[in-house]
Amino acid sequence: MNYPVWEITSTGGGLLIAIIAIAHVFIAHLAVGGGLFLVLTEMKAFRANDNQLMDYVKRHTWFFLLLTMVFGGITGVGIWFIISLVNPAATSSLIHNFVFGWATEWVFFIGEITALLIYHYRFGKMDTKAHIRIGWLYFIFAWLSLFVINGIIGFMLTPGKWITTQNFWHGFFNPSFLPSLIFRTGIAFTIAGVFGLVTAAFTKDRNFQKRLYRYCAKWIYLPVIVVILSGFYYVYTIPESAFHNIFKYNPASVTYIRLFFWASILVVTLGLLFVWQAPSKIQNTGVLLILVFAFAWMWGFEYTREIARKPYVIYDYIYSNSVPKEGSDLLYNNSFLAHARWANIKEVNNENFKEAGHELFVLQCLACHTIGGYNDIIARTEHLTERGLEAKLTGLGKINKYMPPFWGSQDEKEALSAYIVRDLHGKDAVKPGYAIVEEAYYQIPSYDKINEEYVLLVWNDLGMHCISDNDKYFSFLPPANTLWAQLIKRGEKPEIVNDNVVIEYEVEDGYRNPQDHVDFWEYAEKVYGAKLEPGTGLAGKMVYGEMDPTINNAFVAHMIPVTPYQDNGVFNPYPLFTVTAKDKNTGAVLVSTKTVAPTSTEMGCRNCHGGGWKVNNYSGVADKTAMNILAVHDRISGTTLLEDALNGQPRLCQSCHMDPAVGAPGRKNIMNFSSSMHGFHANYLTGMQDDACNLCHPGSPRGNTTCFRGRHKLMGLNCISCHGNLEDHALALLKNEELCYKPSATKIRANLKPRMADSYAMIQPRIPWLQEPDCLGCHRDFDIKQFKHRPNAFNDWAAGFNALYRNRTDQQGVMCVACHGSPHAVYFATNKYGIDRDNIQPIMYQGVSGTIGTNMNCSICHTTEMKHNGHHRNMVKNKSVFREPVIPKPIAYIK
Repeated sequence: MNYPVWEITSTGGGLLIAIIAIAHVFIAHLAVGGGLFLVLTEMKAFRANDNQLMDYVKRHTWFFLLLTMVFGGITGVGIWFIISLVNPAATSSLIHNFVFGWATEWVFFIGEITALLIYHYRFGKMDTKAHIRIGWLYFIFAWLSLFVINGIIGFMLTPGKWITTQNFWHGFFNPSFLPSLIFRTGIAFTIAGVFGLVTAAFTKDRNFQKRLYRYCAKWIYLPVIVVILSGFYYVYTIPESAFHNIFKYNPASVTYIRLFFWASILVVTLGLLFVWQAPSKIQNTGVLLILVFAFAWMWGFEYTREIARKPYVIYDYIYSNSVPKEGSDLLYNNSFLAHARWANIKEVNNENFKEAGHELFVLQCLACHTIGGYNDIIARTEHLTERGLEAKLTGLGKINKYMPPFWGSQDEKEALSAYIVRDLHGKDAVKPGYAIVEEAYYQIPSYDKINEEYVLLVWNDLGMHCISDNDKYFSFLPPANTLWAQLIKRGEKPEIVNDNVVIEYEVEDGYRNPQDHVDFWEYAEKVYGAKLEPGTGLAGKMVYGEMDPTINNAFVAHMIPVTPYQDNGVFNPYPLFTVTAKDKNTGAVLVSTKTVAPTSTEMGCRNCHGGGWKVNNYSGVADKTAMNILAVHDRISGTTLLEDALNGQPRLCQSCHMDPAVGAPGRKNIMNFSSSMHGFHANYLTGMQDDACNLCHPGSPRGNTTCFRGRHKLMGLNCISCHGNLEDHALALLKNEELCYKPSATKIRANLKPRMADSYAMIQPRIPWLQEPDCLGCHRDFDIKQFKHRPNAFNDWAAGFNALYRNRTDQQGVMCVACHGSPHAVYFATNKYGIDRDNIQPIMYQGVSGTIGTNMNCSICHTTEMKHNGHHRNMVKNKSVFREPVIPKPIAYIK
């Protein structure tokens, strides 16, 4: 950021460095190992008085001189040239911190050149013993040159104590110095043997050639033992995060690790080929192959080492895009351009929005990415929307640390995202809009408050059931809406009725054929292991049938497979069910009412992962979205989910991830589903308040569902009032996973900071679905007007499963939710598909849309006047707010 950037967008500076550097390093190792090869081979020829071998050494010396001094020298200068242009900050740091090291290396290099020139031009013209001594001098100078350069190169990966001391010797004799020196020395000897084969291939005497081949082959496979042993030592010394980058988190490293592994095997295997009496043509072809594989061997090693340094060019000191680590924290959420010395734009505005995005791309991305070339930014981001790219930038460097973080303000983040998506991808800007929804007709059932004997209270257990709705690729939420009911016989002492009654339910007309609109039934056997008849849910229920009695004075119909799609294709996420209580013996109707079974396919995956909507541009997970998600999962976690799905084997997410919501045990050491989803995404959706919730869940006021629609919303509360910010919500889940010894939980939560608790230590762990916010966390003594200690319920979990709002009962056995309404839709609720669509029962029984019994309407159940707190404290004191019913309009649809 403090130097101008060489803007080569098509090839990228990194690739140019790689091509020049690896070619040079390959020859530089030959220069070291080849020196020992020359002098030992000459000594062998001298002692055996072998003129053929001596002539070979002389020929090899000329080839060696041209390759190492000319080509090696040119590429060496080329490295300095290219790194100075591509990353001047790191180059300057290496020069200033190791100026005397470089000076020493140049002294050794001059000695190396001088010795080799004398060795070549005086070959056969001076005393042989003196000539051999010159050869030893060359090798010593060459190896000392490697000694110095190895210290500096090793410093770039393992600076060790230097980070704090800035001491030359701490940087030079860094943790990887010794294993790297041994490792590279072994490689140098192997490469010397490879190039010995190259010159041996031009020997005309076949018998002598075979002898040379066997001799050179020993140089190839014997040093490999040293390379393998020192290689393990080398890996042991690199930083832990660098190790994880190579072997766990950076998918790019897999290719180069495999290249290094297989090239190693092929080099050794082909080396052994020259020991055996193979035909001449096979051996000569083998020379070319072993040269290619040896270069691939070096390419694989050097690239893997480069990846290990990510996201730094000098580990823990300078990032790969030249931003110094020291002081970079000041750039988080502050203007990057204002601090970039060579930036033409210092502040983002509407007029320079596009240009600012381009500048940010050049300064922060171009060091590693190209446009249409190697590591193409277009290919890397094609699966993301503009909003998704903003999230990606927010999460850079948090979980997978092989990329630097994004520095800059929110405006700069949006400018960079817009530049990549709009200018590079050529996509149009996405303008947020509101779904146009018209009210659907519904009718309030009649009820005679004087003569009726029974009250039937019915509700949905969650207030909204979501459906992932793309089972041919994956599933995590099937069609599975659960309805509960309690039947109360009115009187001076009302009774909850459980015996000799039947509770029947039936969806309204237009929702009778859910199998026509979602692919759940087609893939149920593959995904859930259940062979279902069309229209039958996982618990055996259909959209009509009988409820089952429970042990807690209620009736339930689990997992009703209702969907938000009507038979005519119209979308309405609030289908109505008619629920009727009948005498079990006579079949006489005791009482009948209606309730919504809220269910939505408005999953927000497409907001970031692209692909659009599945159904009519308003709902469902599209195929492209599902494929993008699975591709990301496969890349990060090493799975084959996309391939499996394309081969007709989609997976249930909870087949690996435990989830109480669907009763899935999951796999050991893998985090539960909620912790994985919220924990991972919290790193990318930081600081967004309830907007983060609405990006994924169908709660946005702009959406076609708006699932949070209860009385709490009208009071100005939102998702985070109960569940906490996404970061807090995730940390509570992750803390429980850490207590269960799930190692990935620690990694995911490392960069999350609590927003509604003073520290991570203050957050109470929780299990999803089994531990939820406690109503009494806000309402002291059940008083709706007082708060216990703060105006939110986060971090105050209900004491056990039975204490959850949806399961809790009073002393008389009446469930809280029966009178107060479903979670997320407590009475009185406001529904965009009909303002009182959720309030049918309060209006039916008491004429107003508030809590059952509100405003002292105890006569709904009690036939005598009640003046005391019958169900919970402060009932009489509370003067509930209620609303007069609103007459619904007929027919409705979503545009």
